[in-house]
Amino acid sequence: MNFRVNLVLYCIAIYYTYIMNTNVMHEITPLTPGDCFTIFSRVKQKFDFPLHYHDEYELNLILNASGAKRVVGGHIEEIRELELVLVGPNLYHAWMTHHCESESITEITIQFHHDLFEDKFLSRNQLGFVKNMLERSQRGISFSPETIIALKDRIVSLNRKNGFDSVLELMSILHDLSISRNMKTLSEPFFGNEKPVYNSRRIEKVFEYMNANYSKLITLAEVAKIANMPEASFSRFIKKRTNKTFIDSLNEIRLGHASRMLIDTTYTVAEIAYKCGFNNISNFNRLFKRKKLCIPKEFRETYVGNRVFI
Repeated sequence: MNFRVNLVLYCIAIYYTYIMNTNVMHEITPLTPGDCFTIFSRVKQKFDFPLHYHDEYELNLILNASGAKRVVGGHIEEIRELELVLVGPNLYHAWMTHHCESESITEITIQFHHDLFEDKFLSRNQLGFVKNMLERSQRGISFSPETIIALKDRIVSLNRKNGFDSVLELMSILHDLSISRNMKTLSEPFFGNEKPVYNSRRIEKVFEYMNANYSKLITLAEVAKIANMPEASFSRFIKKRTNKTFIDSLNEIRLGHASRMLIDTTYTVAEIAYKCGFNNISNFNRLFKRKKLCIPKEFRETYVGNRVFI
């Protein structure tokens, strides 16, 4: 794999197409159907690529960018010196300079096809951890500093490998990431199109109902009836299965939809709050800030401020 050729292709291949009523760019990557993956490495002084999404998985290693801001789905966070994130297909993401003062930001990006590993292949016992990691990447995954230190040299040197050896090394890196400790899932499960799996048909039916009716008043009695359980028993059951209470789970669904509407629509914050089932704007702002560490207006400005006109 010729890195310089790929970098040139990357610069030529990118063009902008926009979803109706949104600020998010659809990136057409230079990854060809005949290649398993592509890798780019660059040193720069700032982040200038806009908020975007693409059909491929992306593993992004960033060094020397403390103070920069990461946006993945509905999650916003200031990053540290070591950054390694896996982003699933069609998930909004971007890095912004923000408070970063480094003049030598190192960024290594690996993109691979969404169907590089087919379901039958991933269903094998030895690939269970990789399968789980790829499923979680639909919300974005941030890896721990310890994991980054252990794997960064292998990621950096991947572009020096060619052919089959490079594919084997990528698979090995993905496997080591999949068994690493303290990985963090970033965005809410209901920000994108991901359907969470709870290994319980009762819980799945309840979440399907809440996701379809989040704009309406939903009571514990309603969802307990759907699960065919007494209210007290269901409260204990959902807490045990999800580590969240019923109301926390419902608010997470509503906040996921609200985050998406703040990006994709021109509704006011108050309109979005009521459309997502919050009958009190102050309560919406308080819950949003607790979850996102910023108020809805600041969240929207982060995305709108990253707009690119063509």
